[in-house]
Amino acid sequence: RRLVSAVVMVVALVACDAHIEIPDTAMRPGHVLCVDGTTLPYSEYEQSGKQAIAVVFHTNPDGDTEGNGYAVYLWDIAPKAFADSLGVEQGTSADIGAYDGNTNTFALYYVPSVAQMRLLYSIRAVVNPVIEKCGGNPLSQEADACWYWTSTEVEGQQTAKAWLYSMGSGTMQETPKTQAHKVRPIITIY
Repeated sequence: RRLVSAVVMVVALVACDAHIEIPDTAMRPGHVLCVDGTTLPYSEYEQSGKQAIAVVFHTNPDGDTEGNGYAVYLWDIAPKAFADSLGVEQGTSADIGAYDGNTNTFALYYVPSVAQMRLLYSIRAVVNPVIEKCGGNPLSQEADACWYWTSTEVEGQQTAKAWLYSMGSGTMQETPKTQAHKVRPIITIY
């Protein structure tokens, strides 16, 4: 009986020496989000034959943001006004620190919050090259083309103004909602 136990122990220890490589499937900033919902490193995306729609820029490591992460759409949406008239709140938040772009989506389709734009701004140097490789338009950093609408209304002025965000400098500017500016949609990944 002791001999059998010893043989089992030796076999178990020998089996532990075999190295089994497990692929890293964790989603990371710079990965490509495909239209079918999969995320892939760019090298795998190139081989996949899938269609890209966005690039991952945040993966929610601390659980403080919505979903499992955020991806930025490959293209800008043509300049549009935040609202067609003043004097009406759109029902989005006025909290510039909230990662509530998805919640605000019910009022404004895929328009990111100020906090989400801050996350995107901090990693734009990683994201822009992947956007270009996927055939998209990089986030503009040029002074005359770097301003994007956010879904965050200006506290105390919700009926008249919302925040613009600069991908060139990382600054915000309160702006009348009737002005036309670009939008770069953000997708919340679940």
